[in-house]
Amino acid sequence: MIQCSVVVDSLLRGRARPYTRPGSVSAIAKMPFEGPVRVDTLGLQGDEQGDLRYHGGEDKAVHHYPRDHYPWWREQIGEHPLLREPGAFGENFSSHGLDETLVCLGDRYRIGAVVLEVSQGRQPCWKLNDRFGVADMARRVQASGRTGWYYRVVQTGEIAAGETLALVERPWPQWTLQRIATMLYTRTLDLDELRAALALPLVPSWRKLVQARLARGAVEDWRPRIDGPAAD
Repeated sequence: MIQCSVVVDSLLRGRARPYTRPGSVSAIAKMPFEGPVRVDTLGLQGDEQGDLRYHGGEDKAVHHYPRDHYPWWREQIGEHPLLREPGAFGENFSSHGLDETLVCLGDRYRIGAVVLEVSQGRQPCWKLNDRFGVADMARRVQASGRTGWYYRVVQTGEIAAGETLALVERPWPQWTLQRIATMLYTRTLDLDELRAALALPLVPSWRKLVQARLARGAVEDWRPRIDGPAAD
């Protein structure tokens, strides 16, 4: 077995509620809870998503955000009250010791009876701007590479906070989430890198994005996602 494990310090979930802009709904305000929880193919039982066009689903069943990033964010935006406790970024898993430089696309982890597979990094959206009260927070998250990541659920079961998340399989060891974020957001038209990425088990939206960049030689417009409806 590959030796890489961390304790999941907190599990978090939230209910979908009206959000900051007219017509918007979000469950980004997730709170820690105690006791075991069932995890099925759509995520933690009792957790919700506000807009299923962009959030949730089998490829975004569980969101993991490293607590390790919180001190860095305090340096960037100050002592924000959201950064005092886990859940600032709408995560389901909070832990120390695992980040985008160590996690690879396709990694499989076991926690309790559950097996999870890293499906994609998070693409931050404008709801982070409103949540933090920082106009360009989503852009900052994207540029930093400190986005967190999503799992799909390979094997369902029960888990609890305090259990160990252990790596059991790593089919793509050269493709860290940091490398993928660099391809998506920094070296955006590195054609060799984009072609190489097509060999990966990309989620459909990412495969379409990579193919479109190769075909057009141009980068898609990020503004609606990271600036929000007001930018349309």
